[in-house]
Order: sequence, then structure tokens, then C-alpha cells
Amino acid sequence: MYNLTSRPRLLLRRLHKVMAGAGSAQSRLNKVVKEIARNMVAEVCSVYLARSGGELELFATEGLKPEAVHQTRLKFGEGLVGLIAFNALPLNLPEASTHPSFVYRPETGEEIYHSLLGVPLVRHGRVVGVLVVQNKVTRRYSDEEVEALQTISMVLAELVGTGDLLESANNGNGTAGAGQSLVLDGQKLADGIASGAAVFHEPKVEVTQLIADDAEQEISRLQEAFDTMRRELDRMMSVAEIATAGEHRDILETYKMFAYDRGWQRKIKDAIQSGLTAEAAVERVQQDMHTQMMRTSDPYLRERLSDFDDLAHRLIRILAGRTGTAAEEPLKADTIIIAKSLGPSELLDYDRTYLKGIALEEGSPTAHVTIIARAMGIPMIGRVRGILSSVEDGENVIVDCEGGHVFIRPTDDIVETYQDNIAIREARVAEYAAQRHLPAISRDGVPVQLLMNGGLLIDLPNLDATGAGGIGLFRTEFQFMVSSTLPRLDTQMALYREVMDAAGDKPVIFRTLDLGGDKSVPFLPHDREENPALGWRAIRVALDRPALLRYQIRALLMAATGRCLNIMFPMIADVSEVRDAKDVVAKEVRRLEKLKKPAPAKIRIGCMLEVPSLAWQMNSLLPEVDFISIGTNDLMQFFFASDRANPRLADRYDLLSPAALSLIQWVVKTCNEAGVPVTLCGEMGSRPLEAMALMGLGLKRLSISPSAIGPVRTMVRSLDVKAVTDFLLPLLNSPDHSLREKLRSFAKDHAVII
Repeated sequence: MYNLTSRPRLLLRRLHKVMAGAGSAQSRLNKVVKEIARNMVAEVCSVYLARSGGELELFATEGLKPEAVHQTRLKFGEGLVGLIAFNALPLNLPEASTHPSFVYRPETGEEIYHSLLGVPLVRHGRVVGVLVVQNKVTRRYSDEEVEALQTISMVLAELVGTGDLLESANNGNGTAGAGQSLVLDGQKLADGIASGAAVFHEPKVEVTQLIADDAEQEISRLQEAFDTMRRELDRMMSVAEIATAGEHRDILETYKMFAYDRGWQRKIKDAIQSGLTAEAAVERVQQDMHTQMMRTSDPYLRERLSDFDDLAHRLIRILAGRTGTAAEEPLKADTIIIAKSLGPSELLDYDRTYLKGIALEEGSPTAHVTIIARAMGIPMIGRVRGILSSVEDGENVIVDCEGGHVFIRPTDDIVETYQDNIAIREARVAEYAAQRHLPAISRDGVPVQLLMNGGLLIDLPNLDATGAGGIGLFRTEFQFMVSSTLPRLDTQMALYREVMDAAGDKPVIFRTLDLGGDKSVPFLPHDREENPALGWRAIRVALDRPALLRYQIRALLMAATGRCLNIMFPMIADVSEVRDAKDVVAKEVRRLEKLKKPAPAKIRIGCMLEVPSLAWQMNSLLPEVDFISIGTNDLMQFFFASDRANPRLADRYDLLSPAALSLIQWVVKTCNEAGVPVTLCGEMGSRPLEAMALMGLGLKRLSISPSAIGPVRTMVRSLDVKAVTDFLLPLLNSPDHSLREKLRSFAKDHAVII
């Protein structure tokens, strides 16, 4: 029927030349349909383009009546053309008029044509039009013909989309093919509401070079890119943090399955042979597979769609030599970062000036990147399935962490509503700031010390802004995580001194390095571990690398000259580890004395209670320490044997369960009886309802995110501690999965502001 398969590149170059040539956009599109009809030996070739309002308009035709151009319109799903656009799938019919979706438009004069082949014009994953060829004879078009027209449609979609055709045709009536407003659900990770332009953490590459000159060279480039991508995947799977079983491992296994799939590579090579560049071929095959997987009823395959899309984008980035992240360039406007996942150090790479919010396909409430986002006051929502494939770079996005929604391309009324909400939240923040000097004392006279968590210099102004009583947890590892080399002694010392200077007479508790698990540093190589969260991390690393710990202790001692120094050791599982760590401190103190250098006026040593085994060693532990901090993030992870980074388990166990609360109550009671101060410094204390329960268990010191201090102070000032204690303690023997709803009802009945 046609000779396209024998000379595909020739036609593609002709189309490109026509669209880039002189004349109006309409005249160029008229020439395009003539070229396609001639090369495919078709009596009809027509192009329909999407207009605002979800309509498809006949923009150009060779073979139908000319007066139908810009007059014939079909809605998405209406007629055969609308069906092609709605399903985003080709349609191959030997007798078009017998199809149940056939709609007759008399102004076109198409009744004399029987066979029809139509393919969608897809750009950036969105249908922007339909390309149709028709013939008078009754016949089914071959697979090669369908493949050829799909290749033409991809090039035509790019040529039309990047030109002035749609703009001139719309005449100010909106953008053709503009995406509809979309709402995706997710899970709140860090409080807040934000709006801005979508920016991909790993930017999608705009494929601009579509037509190849040398197919063999493109295939060679493709093979090199596949080899590079496979090496990257193998390296990623060998990293200790994700080498073990779990959701991240499953995702990488899926990536590997796609990366080594011969069928995928063969389809891309076939697309290259049809005249496309390697990048364009990958994008073309991705669009086809995306459409097929979206239509499948198999839930597993549909879940794998985002994994495949992500891998295809990764392959295109490798081909284009664009493997960096968006943090390499300064943000230029209010921005919402879009990513599959994000590491703590990757977040810290971004300039805070325009970073307003983050939306992740994965994410966990207790992951360290979440903790950093909370500390920085950046709204973050996670587990937003499909966001990577649903939004384009630069599109307007609203992140509503409170409601658990992401609005993509929001309508004007939604924008107006959220602008009001943002203004209300800003007023509430201002109200909390105005109350920062009010004491956190309950209605029945129980004082509560509200401290803040920190780890960055940008946290320090929050001491005054929130009225925090001090820093109950300063995470020293953040300085190490953003450095490619071990920070020098004077660099560490300068940071610690600046923190203490900012705190003034308020206490600061420095936690020694908590590296390992999901917090790796380039200068500390990690072997592969089956269970990294339970492996070589925190105090275990410090005691096995005593020089690293001594170096940090030395910097702390020198920075705290003449002041009280509070040192806290993380991940203690056995009392002997506290004693060994204290020995390191003692050695450094003796070194100062020997060198006749000034020392801190006082040194207080404490430890984190994060490992359940330590709760049953309290009688041996308490004489060794000056204070205890309950780290509920890890403690509850180990208590429930539930990986806090696994989104499937994020909501499975409730921290307000009788078992969890009973453990905390036992620790608080034991510490109080021994006269050892106890603080809770996990994210559990940052939520007013949970903080209310902790008060009922006898806790009077909380170290929480700066943004949580205002709401928790308000809760404390509305609470009768004795009443909640009397209500809660009898419930600790309950078999209930959670006491959350009962505590919520208590708060409502007693006018507690949560």
C-alpha cells in the first residue's frame, strides 16, 4: 500500500523541513498532511488537535472537504477520533462505519471512505491530537503501517507542540490540550500548605532532537546507555542502606527486570530504525508501554507503571548526559520539588529562598529527610502515587499536607481557597509567635519544658521565634552528611560554639554522630548489611572507630570552654556501651588537663533510649548517666519490628497503642523514682494529641520540631494533667489496637486544644 517503511527518515526530514519552513502555521500543517497522504498512499490524511474544553478540532486534511476544517469538532470519547484520543490507543478498522462509536459528520464527506487507521498525538504523556489516514478500499492496515504512523505521530506531536500552530489557533481562548485539574492523595510528612511551580528533583529531559542521521550510531549510543544504567542499578543494589529486603529492594528489583528486558530494548531499536534518535525512540516506546499498562486490569502491572516511567526517564537522562539534580541550579520562583524519594543531604542541597514544598511518590513520617523538612519548616507530602507521571515541569501545584492532597493544575477557585488557607496559617503562626513568651503551664499548674530539635544553623533563630526553652536534641551528623570529607576539627568546633552562643543560657544537648542506616557519608565506607537499621550505626560505629568519636568529643570540649556541655550518645543497647563512650570522654578531658587548656565548667552525659533492651537495664543504666532521652522514632520501630522507612508499614502500628504507651510510662516512672531527668525527643511529641497522652504518662519535658512548639504550648495551657492521667492510666491494660479515638474524645469533652 505505501512505501514509508523503505524510506522512513526521508519522510521525517520532509515533515521537519515543512514545519520549520516559511508560511503560516496553518499552511505548513496543510503541507504536512499532503506529505503523509502521499507517502502512505492514502486518499485521506487528517489532523485533529485538542482544544480547551476537551474538544478535538479538525485542523488540516487532505481528502476530506476543505470547508470542514475548523468546523468539525468532537469531544474526547465521541466518534472514532474521540475514542482514539480518550483511550490514547491506535484504532485500525477495515470498515469504520460499522464500529459502534462511529459518528457521521456530513460536512466532511467521509462516507465514501471505508478503512481507517488513527493514532493519538501524545506529547509529555498527554494526548494533544489525533492523526488519521483513510482509504476507500476495505482493508486492515498492517502492523508495519501502524508502527510507521505512530512514529510519524510522535514527530508531528513535537513539531506541532513546539511551534506556533496551537497558539495562533486558540486566539486567546486557552491552551490547546491543556491538562485538566487533578487531585492526588498522599500522606502528611511535614505540616503545612504550599504552592509553586513543579520542579523535578531529577529533571525530565526535553527531547528536542527527534530525527537521526545514522541509525547504527544511535543504536550504539543506546547500548552504551543501557550498560551505564545497568551498572548504576547494580551499584545501587549493593549499597548497604537498600541492599536488604524491603520496599526499596523490591523497587530496584523491578528496575532491574525492566533494564534487562530484551523486548524493551528491541522495541527501542526498531523505533530507531524507523528514523528516530535514541532519546526519541525511548520516549516513543515509553508512551506505548505506558498506555498499555494503564489499560491493564492487573493491579501489579499498574503499580509498576511509575517504576517503568522512572527508569525510562533515567535512560533518557543518561543518553542526554543530564544525570544531575535540580539542586545544581538555583531555583528562580516559588517551587514544589517532585521526586520519587529524597535523601537528607539532597534536601539540604536546595536553596531555601524559593523551596516551598515537597511531594514524593514514596516517603515515611519518620525518615530522616522528613525530620529535616519539619526542622526547616518545609511542607512535605509522601506516598503520592503517580505524581511523577501526572505533572509536568513548571505546572502549578498546591501541596496540602493537612488534607493529604496534591492539586495539579488547580482551578482558579481552588487557588483562591488555598491562598486564603495559607493566609490563615500564616496568621496562626504569627499568633503562636506572639504567645512564645507565655509559660507552658497546664490549667492545674503543671509546668512543661518545651525544647526544640535542631541540627542546622538555620534552626538557631527558631529558639527566639518559638520561645523554646533550649535545644533538647542537636543532631551533629547533619554537618557530616553534607560534607564530602571529614569536617576538620576547627570546622566542627566553630559550629558547636555558634550553637551554644545562640542558645545563651538555655541548655543544648549535643547528640554524638548517628551515622549508618539511611545516613551514609562518603568518607565512612559501609559494607552491605542484611538489616542496616539494626546494623553498624550510631554508637557502634563510634566505638569501632574511636578516633572519629574522640575527634568530635575534642571539638565539643573545646567549643564549650567555661560552659556546661551536655553530651548524649545514640543507639545504646547495653550499659557497657555507655561506659565505653564515657571512657572516650574521660580520655579527652585528661588530654585537655595535660595540655593545660581550658575545659567546660561542667559536663553532663546522657544517652538515647532507642533500643527496647535498654528499658530492662534501667537499674544499671541510671547511675551511669545524668539524663535520659526517649527517642521514639527508633524505639517504636524496634518495638513493633516495623521498618519506619517502609511506606507499607507507616500506618500499621499506632504509637498511641496501650503497649507503646505502657513502655514509655514504665521508663518515665523509673527515671522519676531515680531522680534522673527524662525527655522525649522523638517526633511523637510534636503532635498535640500524642503530646497530651505523654503528659498523662508523667512526661514534663519534650524536645520537638520548632514548628510544633506553638501548637503544643497551646495544648498544654488548655490541659488538666491530672484529668488526662486519671483517664489514661486505666486504659493501658486495654486490648485495643489504639487509644487514639478515646484520647481524641477526651480532648473534645475537656476543651483541650489539639
